[in-house]
Amino acid sequence: MKADLISRRLRLMLADWLSSNSTLRQIENEFEAEAIQYKPDPSQSPGGQRRSMVQAYYNGLDFSDARDVRRFLNVVSVFVREMERWASVTGSSESLDRFQEQLRKDGYIYQQQTIVPITAAARLADAKAIAQSFDAAHIAEQIQRIEASIDVDPALAIGTAKELTESCFKTILSERGVEYGKSDDLPQLGRKAFRELKLMPDDVPDSAKGAETIRRLLSNLSTVVQGLAEIRGLYGTGHGKEGRARGVSPRHARLCVGAASALVTFAFQTHLETKRD
Repeated sequence: MKADLISRRLRLMLADWLSSNSTLRQIENEFEAEAIQYKPDPSQSPGGQRRSMVQAYYNGLDFSDARDVRRFLNVVSVFVREMERWASVTGSSESLDRFQEQLRKDGYIYQQQTIVPITAAARLADAKAIAQSFDAAHIAEQIQRIEASIDVDPALAIGTAKELTESCFKTILSERGVEYGKSDDLPQLGRKAFRELKLMPDDVPDSAKGAETIRRLLSNLSTVVQGLAEIRGLYGTGHGKEGRARGVSPRHARLCVGAASALVTFAFQTHLETKRD
């Protein structure tokens, strides 16, 4: 049985807040906006119409599935904004602070009106949610391998993080009809993908607000790709390395996995938002 990606405590805290501070119409609108199925269970008696409605929508979610978790977090982001407004009106931010603290414990943070991952595991969940939309079984397998190996076999996690990034680039290039060679290494694939996605520094016009800052950030994408390739050669599996290469620890693996999953998520999101018909 797969473990839940969102804690029961966070779900209960949201249900408590909604049962006291929201309306049936608001709850229905936000869950329905994410196409979350309403599944009431007569055997459950959480008490109160609003709490019962929230639980029925929870029943329509699989909290071990990355795609369902992302849909749930999209709903959460709407109600965190409501919590902020409520705190400004009442002058008390206790409920908001406690909820955000639990959100951080689950590996996420609310910023710029959305929920973003802050841990390697949470970033992997977001990467998995996006990758699953491509129906790429090999990408899902790579993510599962990373999740299982960060602590017990960090070298394997590092090697697989590099493979995940490589698979991301190949998937994007294939979907866009861009050819790549069998011998292309990770930096070469990255350059082709970034060029196709218009994520090269030269793609930013001088007239763009913060042009130099954006160019610098985009340049760092290539640096991350190069770093993943190099550290995989030093510590990851492959190139004749043992599965438990000396000198590498779970903290190294989390750094590589966090960088790879953030890069993969950004690249896939850019691909989906700019995909040609």
